[in-house]
Amino acid sequence: MRQYEVIETKETHKKVKKIICNKCGKEIPTEKGEPRADFLSVEKRWGYFSEKDNQVDSFDLCEECYDAFVATFVIPVGE
Repeated sequence: MRQYEVIETKETHKKVKKIICNKCGKEIPTEKGEPRADFLSVEKRWGYFSEKDNQVDSFDLCEECYDAFVATFVIPVGE
């Protein structure tokens, strides 16, 4: 989950304020809007052949939650 800070200049833009793991709630360290730890970021726009046509889902997972998630896979992730 991303939390943004809105920067007002000639053009308004957003800067990452916090990155929070959607599963465990742990904050992923950032410095000046840049992550200082690795994490998984997913954004999925569902297509026509799904029950979620054009819905956009996004989430972030810390490395520990990613490891726990992929450990549940029947077919391991490719290396």
